[in-house]
Amino acid sequence: MTRMLGNPPPAPQPTLAASARSLTKTYGRGDTEVHALRGVDLDLPRGRFTAIMGPSGSGKSTLMHCLAGLDQASGGTVTVAGTELGALDDDTLTTFRRKHVGFVFQSFNLLPMLTAEQNILLPLELDGARIDDATRERARTLAETLGVADRLGHRPAELSGGQQQRVAIARALVTQPDLLFADEPTGNLDSTTSAEVLEHLRRSVRELGQTVVMVTHDRDAASYADDVVTMQDGLIV
Repeated sequence: MTRMLGNPPPAPQPTLAASARSLTKTYGRGDTEVHALRGVDLDLPRGRFTAIMGPSGSGKSTLMHCLAGLDQASGGTVTVAGTELGALDDDTLTTFRRKHVGFVFQSFNLLPMLTAEQNILLPLELDGARIDDATRERARTLAETLGVADRLGHRPAELSGGQQQRVAIARALVTQPDLLFADEPTGNLDSTTSAEVLEHLRRSVRELGQTVVMVTHDRDAASYADDVVTMQDGLIV
């Protein structure tokens, strides 16, 4: 018999951050029925920046919402970090999202009464995590990477739109999620600020190993991604 010496090697990490199989989503019934997704298959590799593009009504936002567990698919499966979302009840899904998924929205969604640092740390506090020196240092490191370290004591009203969005990105990254979803993250920004925010998203992939999925209709924004998925009429084309 051969004996193993030392600790066994760690289990290999899955190469996919998320996947969808035969994903469908239908709204309404009868004459008002709309097929937003029509059997979508998609793999999202870890450590990549993926842009999902398409015109209004193509299904790109519906796909993101289903992948993120914000909306329930009508059929098919979504797997994130090795967990099939359809097998989770509402409470378990909420906890799973909080631990494994980060969100960046077009409208920033920062709490106006909190400082930038408090906004960044908020997801950890909501999850019951202890905010110690190491946690604050992680938040400061993210703020430095995103260029807002000197604004941590300021409230959102004292920040520019680009600074607010970078704080929102830091907030989404502080939980070290398996997936970061960005929904039209530059929609409220001018072209120069948009380029800065997109470069920071790309840096989070390149330097932090983050997996980013961005929904956009903007080809210039999509050019920052490693991979581009184009949707039309509920299908990947």
